Amino acid sequence: MSGVDHIVVGSGINALVCAAILSGKGEKVLVLERNEVIGGCIRTADITVPGFVHDVMATTFVLFVTSPAYAQLGEDLARHGLEFCNTDHPTGVLRPDGSHAVLSMDRSANVAAFNAISAGAGDRHARVVGGIEQNADLLFGLLGGRIRSFATVRLLARQAWKRGIHGLVDFFGEALTPARGWLEADYESELMRALWAPWSLHAGLDPEEAFSGQIGKVIAFALEAAGAPIVKGGAGQLLIAFERLIEERGGEIRTGCDVETVELRDGRASGVRLASGETFSARKSVICSTAPNQLYGRLLGANAPESEGEATSGFRHGKGNFQLHYALDAAPEWPDEALRDVALLHLTSGLDGVSKACNEAVRGMLPEVPTICVGQPHALDPSRCPPGKAILWVQLPEAPRFVKGDAAGTIDVPDDGVWTEALREAFADRVEGILAARIGNFPDIVLQRRAYSPADLETMNINLVGGDPYGGASSMDQFFAWRPFKHSVNHDTPVKSLYHIGASTHPGAGLGGGSGFLLGTRL
Repeated sequence: MSGVDHIVVGSGINALVCAAILSGKGEKVLVLERNEVIGGCIRTADITVPGFVHDVMATTFVLFVTSPAYAQLGEDLARHGLEFCNTDHPTGVLRPDGSHAVLSMDRSANVAAFNAISAGAGDRHARVVGGIEQNADLLFGLLGGRIRSFATVRLLARQAWKRGIHGLVDFFGEALTPARGWLEADYESELMRALWAPWSLHAGLDPEEAFSGQIGKVIAFALEAAGAPIVKGGAGQLLIAFERLIEERGGEIRTGCDVETVELRDGRASGVRLASGETFSARKSVICSTAPNQLYGRLLGANAPESEGEATSGFRHGKGNFQLHYALDAAPEWPDEALRDVALLHLTSGLDGVSKACNEAVRGMLPEVPTICVGQPHALDPSRCPPGKAILWVQLPEAPRFVKGDAAGTIDVPDDGVWTEALREAFADRVEGILAARIGNFPDIVLQRRAYSPADLETMNINLVGGDPYGGASSMDQFFAWRPFKHSVNHDTPVKSLYHIGASTHPGAGLGGGSGFLLGTRL
């Protein structure tokens, strides 16, 4: 096939954003996806009882609705059927003793509620989210812009003039504070710490890691401002809208196309060859939305520059995720009515509990008491299930990629450390026991469950190495200007006309479509 300007390998959120923007410029774009469905980490399916619609992996789109990609594409996507559902209570936490806290989308209400939990806690919250607003130009300029660019140099120069050199240095020093440092300094209440402690996990960071405090504050700001929206009818409706928009603009999406090789001609990427032997040529670029091992190991192979091959071998992936889905015969009975419409509810003892579970997972152990994130899509979008029924979307962001043992000492682990069906179900039983202890009617309302181990997630998406959904560890040495590699320059590669986007590249993981937007607007 000839006559294509750009070939996009992969079809996750970054690939779709990039393809939509390029095709909107009149460029001829071809998207190639190895699976039979597009979406990357976005997948909606009937995986339990007929009539129950589950988002198998990603479900919450706060980063997308607040992104520049949505600002540019949102109106057209809505024209093609995209609609979001939300709740006034985006997140909350429930501790084993029954104590709980809930965030609303009303700042004054949050101030009053948090001050009632602990004197001054609400005022501190207002200062935290207010600080994000005050620093939005610098913070979001770095998080959403091309790091190695004159635009960033100008941004930093303006900020140095505005704040002074010492003020700018102070800002970066504060931004590197771990979540533990932030929470212990700002909140005396263990309940308030518990509300925010799990959120750094959703950015691929442990609460003891540098920058996890700043990420936690950004998430607090985003949740209060935009909630935790989900797509009406399932996240797959977002994919349908993107597909319609790209095709409307003259682009094409093909599934079941396993790209095996990026072909080079005269030192530049000229097209791709599929595992079937079929070839496609590109006049301007080949854009790969993949993990580094796929790009430099599989797609380039012997043609990979030596520097990238060495860097790939040293690239680290983070913890795996474990997903658990329930079809319920009735709405769950939480200890308090205030928890019934919370979009994402964390079950944890608090900051130390999150830290302990993280440490166990990093060491290859099944956490004794994992941090559990419970989504309630039926509370936001009743169309997801029959009337009177309910769905739980459960995510555990602290699962070992390879299992060395069980922190509780009660689950038998295979000698080779590989996730098996038996191991997956045994760990799911542990999680279910915690759910049953928190939800009064849980044993009586479960119709069916479906669990996915980190190995299952990698099987669905080869870029989720070891079940890591964040494209690689998000620690500071693999973030910002150093993502994926220390020498990486934005989304360029050493091969002419070959570009790298996706969660493994700046600005990192999440459903904001940031790397696809940055490259699509630049090319």
